[in-house]
Amino acid sequence: MGSNIVLIGMPASGKTTIGTLLGKELDGYTLFDTDSIIEKTNGMTISEIFKQFSEDYFRKLEYDTIKMVCTGKNKIISIGGGAFENPDNRATLLKFGKVFYLKSDLDVLYYRISSDSTRPLLQKENPRKILENMLLRREENFKKAHYTVDTSSLSEDEIVRFIINEADAKSSD
Repeated sequence: MGSNIVLIGMPASGKTTIGTLLGKELDGYTLFDTDSIIEKTNGMTISEIFKQFSEDYFRKLEYDTIKMVCTGKNKIISIGGGAFENPDNRATLLKFGKVFYLKSDLDVLYYRISSDSTRPLLQKENPRKILENMLLRREENFKKAHYTVDTSSLSEDEIVRFIINEADAKSSD
């Protein structure tokens, strides 16, 4: 295979979970979760970065992290839900990997996220409406991914198989 695999999607779409499973299935591949890298590098959570600095500051950290992890091959790169909104991030990710949009139904996303207090953009009144607006706003860019995987109707195993098959099929062309 050899190419990088990039996972994009809304918060709670399964990027970290699927990335971890792919890492176990693909010999020689390493998972890079950009949010985790940012938290470790800065010694604070994403929520704390948003609160102490700003979303703009976080997005700059995110941009720098994506540039760093896209070098080389055999990487599974899981990015934060808003990272693909940045045209520079999008161009880099599309160039250096096969991008898979993990598409999830709004109700599924809301169910998964409803008790999670670590998501700063949703810590406001009416988080379901915020999530819905976020999905509507981001969907146009998510659709620019090389592949869309509807995670609402597939098991984790089926999602992993699909990604491996597609990434492998295109790299042997």
